[in-house]
Amino acid sequence: MAALSFSEGDLLCPQCSDIYYLPVLLNCGHNICRFCLKKFWEWKGCRECPVCQAVSVIGRPPINLELKIAADEYQVLKTRSTRDVCRVHNEELNIFCHNDLEPICLLCQTSNQHKVHECSPVEEAATQKKKEISAMLESLRKHLRLLNMTKVQWEETKLYIQSQVNHSEAAIKEEFEKLHVFLREEENSRLKLLRQEEQIKTQVMCEKLENIQEQIKTLYSTISEVEGALRAKDLTFLQDYKQTHKRVKCTIQEPQCIRDILINSAKHLGSLRFEVWKKMASTLTCVPITLDPNTAQSNLKLSEDLTCVQFSSKQLLPDNPERFTSRVCVLGASGFTSGRHSWMVEVGQGKDWHIGVARESIKRRSTVFLNPSEGFWVIGVSNGDSFWAQTSPRTKLVLKQKPEKITVQLDNDKGKVVFINEADSTIIYAFKDRFTERMFPFFSPGLSAEGKHCSQLIICPQTVVLNIESHMQ
Repeated sequence: MAALSFSEGDLLCPQCSDIYYLPVLLNCGHNICRFCLKKFWEWKGCRECPVCQAVSVIGRPPINLELKIAADEYQVLKTRSTRDVCRVHNEELNIFCHNDLEPICLLCQTSNQHKVHECSPVEEAATQKKKEISAMLESLRKHLRLLNMTKVQWEETKLYIQSQVNHSEAAIKEEFEKLHVFLREEENSRLKLLRQEEQIKTQVMCEKLENIQEQIKTLYSTISEVEGALRAKDLTFLQDYKQTHKRVKCTIQEPQCIRDILINSAKHLGSLRFEVWKKMASTLTCVPITLDPNTAQSNLKLSEDLTCVQFSSKQLLPDNPERFTSRVCVLGASGFTSGRHSWMVEVGQGKDWHIGVARESIKRRSTVFLNPSEGFWVIGVSNGDSFWAQTSPRTKLVLKQKPEKITVQLDNDKGKVVFINEADSTIIYAFKDRFTERMFPFFSPGLSAEGKHCSQLIICPQTVVLNIESHMQ
């Protein structure tokens, strides 16, 4: 080793008396720590050797590489030998104290500080502690793998968020474009009616003006002829008197009073926005609830307006906490903590489905039974003709008429969930319980009898009724 070619004294800086750190070689042959030399030169104000005062040439003194390597190796050896020896007794550290978690010597073990402590030989303790640290290290590795997996999932979620934004943005623009088209068509229709009224009433006025212009022309002619007769000689005037008198006594029509000739501005402008909105409302549908795509199991496909759900091929969706993985189902987007709420579901000819309500805290990633104890108040059908209320145990339902549309009525305050067959307005089943948290509409579609075509569950639109109240003073 390089350190062995130098004595301990050769490895000490003459300026700081410590082991060399980056030793530089001066022209005079002496070695000095570079930092020590810099400080000395700054204090001295000249470039002379701290040992022999010989003046050094201008320039940076080179590092003595051989001496540096030797000094570094000696520093390592010195540190290692110091760590292997007890600082108090200068004895070999061959015992490990399990209480203080540190190596000690035999003298330390018999001292008051350690004599009641649990101790063992260094080799035995090292084996034991390495197993402990290895186990802890494996736990850290598992946690690292979990973090890396989570990072990948979150990166996928970030990308999915952007795709959701792009899809929603396109859908919003499409819906507003439909509204814009409706408004433009309604604007053109109303402007067309205005122009038609203008054309009709302008035509009437043109005819009236033409008629009165003709009357004015005739009257001008009569007045001119009568004035000429008055200027004639008496005999001539009297000779023509009978004819002149006839002209003066001609029947003159009074100008007609034209009613309703002005543009009916009240018709075109009165409550314009309200009338357009009322007409728009007649073209729209309103559903009491919509489906929440963030809760839908990955095999479910939702319609663009989030009112229809059916079984489909598996989709790549984020594994967010709200999403179901244990059951093929989806929740409504709105939850209820109080009041009465109802919605109608079209089940059609579906052979396997469940509808109802579920509480917010239901398990979404482990298999559970669809019953009230697990947080579900639902009814369903299996094999197309077996209807069940999902109680514990299940209750078989006997129906006079197979339902195609079912109304679900939720009364949070009274703790009731009622299912009504719209075909004959009969109650299919009613749950009575106590609800202590937010309740969400629940939907689980199934396959048709052939298993080829997926049945759908559709939330039916409600009838929009516009009530106008008049306030009398």
